[in-house]
Amino acid sequence: MSAQTILDTGPLVAFLNPADNHHEWAAAQLRRLKPPLLTCEIVLGEACFVLKARGRDPSAVLDMVARGAVKVEFSLTSDVEAVRRLLRRYAEMGASLADVCLVRMSEIYSNCQVLTLDRDFLIYRRDGRRVIPLIAPFEA
Repeated sequence: MSAQTILDTGPLVAFLNPADNHHEWAAAQLRRLKPPLLTCEIVLGEACFVLKARGRDPSAVLDMVARGAVKVEFSLTSDVEAVRRLLRRYAEMGASLADVCLVRMSEIYSNCQVLTLDRDFLIYRRDGRRVIPLIAPFEA
C-alpha cells in the first residue's frame, strides 16, 4: 500500500501562486504524487486567506477539492481532545491549529507523509515520539 500524502498550507499556496518562491517545487511534487492529497478544512481556510492576501483567487483551492485532487479527511469534532493535547504540547512553539490537525492526521493515517514547507514539522512528533515522514524542500 502506498503512503497517503497529507497536504499543508504552504505547498498548496505555492502551487496556486506562480509568484511564490516555492511554486516550481510544489508543482513538481503535485505532478508526481498520487491524488487525492489529504488535508483538513483549517488548511484550506488558511490557503484561501493567504491567496486572497496575495491578490490571488482563493476559489482555486475549492476547485482542487471539487476536482478530487485534494480531499478533506479530518473531523475536528471527532478528534478535538487529541488536537487539544497537541496544542498544549506545542504551545511554546506557537503551533497553529492547522499544524496540530496535520500532526493528528499523521497519527490517524499511519502510512503517510506530510507535504510541507514548514520546518516545525522537523520537531513535531506523532504518537508522542515518532518522526513524521516529510516531503519538504529542506533536509528532513
